[in-house]
Parts: sequence; structure tokens; C-alpha cells
Amino acid sequence: MADAWDSVVAWINRDRPDLTEAERRLWDAYPTGAVVDLGDGRPDGTDDPARLVRAEVISALLLGARDGTAGRVPAVRLHGARVTGALNVSGGEVGCELRLRRCVLDETPDFSNARARQIRFGDCTMPGFDGGGLRVDGFFSLSGSLIEGEVRLIRGYVTGGFRMNGVHLHNPGGYALFAGGLTVDVGAFIRDSEITGGIRLTGARMTGGLFMEGTRLHDSVGFALDGENMIVQDRMECSGGFVSDGQVRLRGARIDGTLSFDQGVLRAPGKRVLHLSHARVEELILIPSEPIQGEVTLGYSRINVILDRPAMWPERLRLNGLVYETLRGEADERLRFDWISRDPQGFRPQPYEQLATWLRQIGREDLARRCQLAKQRARRRNLNPVSRTWSVLLDWTVGYGYRPWISGLWLVLLVALGTVVFSLHHPLTIRQPDERPHFHAFVYTLDLMLPLETFGQRSAWDPTGWTAWLAWGLTAAGWFLATALIAGVARVLRRA
Repeated sequence: MADAWDSVVAWINRDRPDLTEAERRLWDAYPTGAVVDLGDGRPDGTDDPARLVRAEVISALLLGARDGTAGRVPAVRLHGARVTGALNVSGGEVGCELRLRRCVLDETPDFSNARARQIRFGDCTMPGFDGGGLRVDGFFSLSGSLIEGEVRLIRGYVTGGFRMNGVHLHNPGGYALFAGGLTVDVGAFIRDSEITGGIRLTGARMTGGLFMEGTRLHDSVGFALDGENMIVQDRMECSGGFVSDGQVRLRGARIDGTLSFDQGVLRAPGKRVLHLSHARVEELILIPSEPIQGEVTLGYSRINVILDRPAMWPERLRLNGLVYETLRGEADERLRFDWISRDPQGFRPQPYEQLATWLRQIGREDLARRCQLAKQRARRRNLNPVSRTWSVLLDWTVGYGYRPWISGLWLVLLVALGTVVFSLHHPLTIRQPDERPHFHAFVYTLDLMLPLETFGQRSAWDPTGWTAWLAWGLTAAGWFLATALIAGVARVLRRA
């Protein structure tokens, strides 16, 4: 490649007989970094010689074909040109700024494994950009450009800002922005863009945040945004008109700040629209402008603060393993009971335990008990018939120990029933008159229901006829209530 560039430099320095007027202007402007403006607007695709610049001339300047002027900063600054041929500096050292504005490039620029200072393609039209392994010691910008192909920045490193604002990027056959392992030290801005083909940022590191407000992503390869294992320091903004028509995968991501979908749109019917499992997020804001379409999973993530609106969550929601410190955004905590019961695989105990823990932390012990009760009722659907029957009886009698007053209510009702019946139908005495106590229907009924005889009424009087069945039923009910109460209270004490 060095021999090729040496020949280009020799050709240019040999009286430059074949340089067009536009190329000569660019050549002369380079040492001082002056702007060469070849016309308003982008070229219309015609071969207007006044606006044609060969890419090899630009490449030669970028790779040091001319020296700069002392006291000035050399640069390639070109506006309104049609760039023909291949702009190729692959593996090279670009020692100056490249700024193309309103230019049309016939071929994909190749900056793979190169090192450059600043690269700016503003309002340009090009068939793609190859910057795999590119290192930019300054800004990298494609803002306002129309790109019909892939922008490739895999393992790239940008020490300054990253700008792709207002970009129309279309690559329906694959990822539009393929930037796995990309590192940006300042901030990555992809605002108000239209991107077809999706963005791949797996393993990327955005030290200054990632901002995609107003951008529309259209999935054509499986994911609208694939940020698995991505690290974002500061904020990740998918808000303010952000639209994802496809899956957003952030599995294993670490967001050391806020991940916001405030007034965004997430749509992937029948698919996993947001995959945020095994992630670490300081704050998640999930208040989209319309209900989420698709499945959401937050399983096994640790999110300190969740600010959301439960009505916007989808019907399929995986929360198993999710740990959070604070829930915000909904005044009625009771709506959370439905929120934790949407797992498509059925009952999972951990979401109930996590919600109950949070409810206790905010002083809502009453709702924490209701949450535990809801957990037992949801668990019941997975039991065998015998266990399910016992579970139903525990629910009806003592509320699984979380509503022990129910057993007291049953006791009052059954004692009242027995008191009325035995007042009308006295049992027969089984003792001598001088040995038997005075019959009292209320005390007799209570004595039947207590597991151990306490008042001496049960052994002194014997019910007859159909009242004997009632007496036996009251005794059995007493034993059952006592057993259920002990089992329920023991369950609660074990949890405590």
C-alpha cells in the first residue's frame, strides 16, 4: 500500500497535470485548513466537473502528501463535492481533521484500523462507512447524513464525542450500525435519526452516556437495539419520541445512571420487546407514551429505583429474580399485585417476596401480608388435588396465617350455631344428678370445640339424634381450626 501512495504523491507533485479545478483548490487549501465550498446543497449526481473530487486525492492529503503551513493547522475541509472512487486510509495514520459537508460519496469510505484526529461527515450521502478498529482522537460525526448501507465501527475507540444526530441510515439486510465493542469517552448522541436494520452495541462502553431521544429504530435482523453486556456511565436516554419497532436487548448491561424510556415507544408484538435481564441499573424510568407491545423481562437484574406506570406494562412480564430498592410512580401499591403475576411460565415466588419486602420497608405491613396471601393463592394452582384442598381450607379458615381473625370468625359462627341448637334440643345427662354440672348451651358448645375438655360439660351431657352429628362436627371443626391456626401462624413465624 505504501508504494501505491508514493506513486500518488509523486504524480501529484509532478506538475499535477490531471487535477481538476476542484481538486486543485482542495490541494491548495489543505496547508492552512481553509474550507473549499464547491456549491450549495448536495450534488445531484451529474458529472459536473466543478464539483468532482477523486477520493484518492483526499486520501493522499489525509496520509501526509502535503505539509502544512507553519503556524496553521492543516485540514481537509470540503463542502458540496461529489467524491468518486474509494476513500481508503485503512491502517493509516491520519494527522489532520477531515470535514466533509454536503458531499456525495460513490463508494464506502474505508477507515478500518486507522488512527485519526477528527472525522466529520455532515449532511453527506454515502453507501456506508467502514471503521472497524478505528481510533479517533477527537470527534466522530455522521450527523445529518443519508447512508444506504452499514456503518461499521466494531472495536472502535472515540476519545471525543460521537455524533449521529439526524441520520437516515438504512441497511435492511443487516445491522445498520454495527459497533460491538465500541468505546466512546465523552458522549454518544444518536438523536432524531431514522435507522432501518437495527443497532448492535454488544460489549460497547459509553463513558459519557448514550442519548437516542427522538430516534426511530426499525428491526430487520432480529434486534432493533442489541446492547448485551454494554456499559453506560451517566444516562441512557431512549425517551422523548424514541420508537423501537423491534426487540431491545440489554441483557447483562450495566447502566451507572438512568435508563429512560420516558415517552418512548416499544413495539414487538409476539416477541420479547425489552430484554433487561441480569443487568445492573441505578434507575429505570419506564413511562412510555403507549402501552408496551411484546414481552418484557427484568429477571435477575438489580435496579435500585423503578419509576413506572403499571398500566403500561404488557401482559407477559418476567420479574423472577429482580431485586429493587424503591418503586415509584404509582400511588396505589395494590396495583403491584397484578404486576407481579404476569409471568408466562406461571407462578414464581420471588417476585412476591421482593414486593412484600419493599412494602414492609415503606411501612405498609398490611399490604405486605396481602402480598404473601396472594403468593399462597397463586402457588395453589400448581399443587396436586390433595395439597390444593388443604391449601383452600387453610385459606378459608386462617388466610394462611396472615388473617388469623378468620378462624375467630368461624369460631363465633359455629359456637352461635351450637348454642341455638342445644338450647332447643338439650342433650341427655350421663351422670347422677348430684354429679352433673348445670347445663349451659354456650359453654357446652365451646367445650365441644376446644381440643381438650375444659369446662366439664362434654363429659356430663350426651347429644341424641341428629344433634349428635352436629356435636361431632363441632368437635372436628374445633380440631381443624386449631390445627389450621397453628400451621398458619407457624408459617408466618418461619417467614419472620
